[in-house]
Amino acid sequence: MNKAELVEKVAKKTSMTKVQSELVLDAALEIIAKSVARGEDVKIVGFGTFSRGTRKARKGRNPKTGTQIIIPAAKVPKFKPGKEFRDLCN
Repeated sequence: MNKAELVEKVAKKTSMTKVQSELVLDAALEIIAKSVARGEDVKIVGFGTFSRGTRKARKGRNPKTGTQIIIPAAKVPKFKPGKEFRDLCN
């Protein structure tokens, strides 16, 4: 499912127009992304938790030249599904 299909399903479920549904979806995703970028956890009960984790620096290899390189540490977004969501998938 892509974003357009999701917007359409939300519009049908909520009796909103597609434009209104897209605005709500965009706002929610923007708030989640900015909160996680600031290091805050976003917990949606029954769905899951969005958080920011860290990945350690590590050694890698340039596939073109074969030389060894150091891949720097990075902050990455993480998602942990909630129990109800996991149960629904199983």
